Parts: sequence; structure tokens; C-alpha cells
Amino acid sequence: MAQALRRRHRKLPERFRQFFWEYPFGRLSWKEDADLVTARLLAYGDWAALRWLRQRLGDGNLRGWLEDRRGAGLSPQQLSFWQLILKIPQRRIKAWLAEPGRAVWDQRRKA
Repeated sequence: MAQALRRRHRKLPERFRQFFWEYPFGRLSWKEDADLVTARLLAYGDWAALRWLRQRLGDGNLRGWLEDRRGAGLSPQQLSFWQLILKIPQRRIKAWLAEPGRAVWDQRRKA
């Protein structure tokens, strides 16, 4: 019984299946796939998913995650949102968006 409870808590909520369309959802877990889950929920998650993520990570860890990756994978609009929520200095977001490799990604997302 205790093992079944632990296994259930490692699995992601079923409502997140829609955000992981190209992954075997039943095999994903927060413990093993936290980086992937964080990236995917930040990019595609709905309000409930973002609240769940913030409860799991906490705002300090979420901010650190974004800073470590320099906002990679998120649109300028998404980064602006998180800048406000997590109190990331605007100059830092602008620096991430100005990086040369970033322009290729942002142009591709517009197409």
C-alpha cells in the first residue's frame, strides 16, 4: 500500500497529458523528469499547471531555473510574464532576448 502511494505521487497529474504529446506520459515522473516537466509546463501549461509547478518548485527555484537557462524555450511574451511574477530584472530578460542565437529561435516561432 505505501509503495503504491509513493508510485502515485511520482506520476504527473493526468490533466498534464495534453502538454506531453510526444512523450510516453505514463513513464514521466516529477522525480525523474523535473527539468522536462518544468520546461514544458512553462512553455505550454495552463493556469492550473503553472500553479502546480510553482507549488512544486517555489518561486526562488523557478527563478533560478529560468536564469540557469537564460529563458531558453520561452517566447518574449512568456518571459515578460515571468519577469513580473518572479521579479526578474528587466535588463536581464532583455539581455537574454538580445543573445545572437536567440534571434533564430524567435524568428522561427513567428513563422
